[in-house]
Amino acid sequence: QVQLVESGGGLVQAGGSLRLSCAASGSIFRINTMAWYRQAVGKERELVASISNGGSTNYADSVKGRFTISRDNAKNTVYLQMNFLKPEDTAVYYCNAPDLRATAASTWYNVWGQGTQVTVSS
Repeated sequence: QVQLVESGGGLVQAGGSLRLSCAASGSIFRINTMAWYRQAVGKERELVASISNGGSTNYADSVKGRFTISRDNAKNTVYLQMNFLKPEDTAVYYCNAPDLRATAASTWYNVWGQGTQVTVSS
């Protein structure tokens, strides 16, 4: 059973920083893209950032220049460094691996973490 476990959320003042981590555990053969999404109260889940297995990154316009996504393929871990946080960044942040293969012969799975709360006070 493959799981994604997020950590690093919390309460921070506007202008502060947080670093989220997401570690994949279980039987893992390969993970292509890894991504962070967020969902604020009353809003739809939105893509924050994604990173390919080769390190290519993509960011939502609202976080460009403030957030940095990175990954450690040896540890099957993805990170999200969040700087200059704003109250509108308040949300539950979810880790996602949309194309994960448990073994060389298995199908590709779309796996989600349980989410971690980020609250930015003004």
